[in-house]
Amino acid sequence: MKLLIISGVSGSGKSIALHALEDQGFYCIDNLPVYLLPVFAQKMQQDDAQQLRAAVGIDARNLPQELQQFPQILEDIENVGAHCHIIFLDASDATLLKRFSETRRKHPLNNIPLAEAIRHERELLEAIAEKADLRIDTTCTTVHQLRDLISERVGDGARTGMSLLFQSFGYKHGVPLDADFVFDVRCLPNPYWEPHLRPLSGRDQEVIAYLERHEAVAQMRQDLITFLQHWLQRFQETNRSYLTVAIGCTGGQHRSVYLTEQLTAHFHSAHSRVLCRHRELS
Repeated sequence: MKLLIISGVSGSGKSIALHALEDQGFYCIDNLPVYLLPVFAQKMQQDDAQQLRAAVGIDARNLPQELQQFPQILEDIENVGAHCHIIFLDASDATLLKRFSETRRKHPLNNIPLAEAIRHERELLEAIAEKADLRIDTTCTTVHQLRDLISERVGDGARTGMSLLFQSFGYKHGVPLDADFVFDVRCLPNPYWEPHLRPLSGRDQEVIAYLERHEAVAQMRQDLITFLQHWLQRFQETNRSYLTVAIGCTGGQHRSVYLTEQLTAHFHSAHSRVLCRHRELS
């Protein structure tokens, strides 16, 4: 049995993630009491459920003392032979405040001010966040983008191996919270200062030609490939399931997009699960 635990702060998209997994054929349960996880896993390990893929939502509505015991509960799940992955969703405080304001929904910890409730909820879920196999920052992600991201990274049971995501971003919009590696390419020549290239992106041939005329761009590309070729193998040897590599430039439109496309193309031949995302172009 494959068991996914979906957790994260309120407003970060846990329900959307569960719905996306349900569409992929997962048996989904929202807000299961955390102490029942080992019982659920053991039940699902019965002979007639060996091929089942299940996803369980866990959030701050659990008792604080039970959330603190999550590491031991996770060990109990592993002892019954369940293959368990933890997905943790998060977003910036400003984004969460805006989402609650727009939807007018109550926060689960509604007996204290909203900003304080968000901070306290992160503290309550810290034991789960520390064990997460994959963290997803939904600050700049729409509902449809999150559904696609969940489906691509964890929804396809037919694919095996480490899921490797290359993501471009713009520093002026903030650094992704979910990246394992962040590379800054703002030192490279910037097509933005060429008026005819400004409205284009790093996927357009004119921008590609501009960047490939500069030796520094080729050197950066090769250095990133060399570094990642060495260390990705080490991560795979430790049975890592997910890895996110973020490439950032000022606006996330030209240099970072070009290098993200280049890295995706290079590693696609050697890895079965390589994904590409351009945060600002979306």
